[in-house]
Amino acid sequence: MKKLSNLAVFAVIAALAAIVLYQRYFWPGPNRITRTVDTPAMLQQIQALQELATVKYTLQKVIGLEEEKVPFGSESVMMVVLAHVKAGVDLRALTPCDVQIGADKQITLRLLAPKILDIYIDDKQTKVYHRSKTWWTPWVPNNPALEQQVRQAALESVQLAVTQSGILSNALVNAETALRAFLQTAGFESVTFTSWP
Repeated sequence: MKKLSNLAVFAVIAALAAIVLYQRYFWPGPNRITRTVDTPAMLQQIQALQELATVKYTLQKVIGLEEEKVPFGSESVMMVVLAHVKAGVDLRALTPCDVQIGADKQITLRLLAPKILDIYIDDKQTKVYHRSKTWWTPWVPNNPALEQQVRQAALESVQLAVTQSGILSNALVNAETALRAFLQTAGFESVTFTSWP
């Protein structure tokens, strides 16, 4: 009787071992769905992000202009200008050559150089600080366009300050971080960036 029960236990163990071996080496397992991504589809998803603004700055400038009057005298305006700047990468200009999808969930993306996407003046926070004209020319009217010229000069000054301050390099780093997170969500495990020479 004891031999018979030992034989039954051995048979059960052998059957379990056979099932485990079959599952491990021969059983095809559940149907696996492999996600494939082609370059045009991925490019379209990236382009849908359009202009990816990754840096926003606020700059305050004091800008003054002086206009010489005819035949003599002058008028001057000084303004405190508050400007908002957005910088980032324009993804709409990417082409299929800029996206390379490799094996093992790898993708390489060539980005265009970052640029200023928008600069605008906050009219609520922009004020005329000082306005004057020479006292000996009271008959000369104020130039209503002078304030607009000061605003234009402020925009040019802000744009120059942005290009010299390293904001664009910050915009590139932030763009790569945002795109890496986006692409990893899309299923890519290795994301590499290159840039135009």
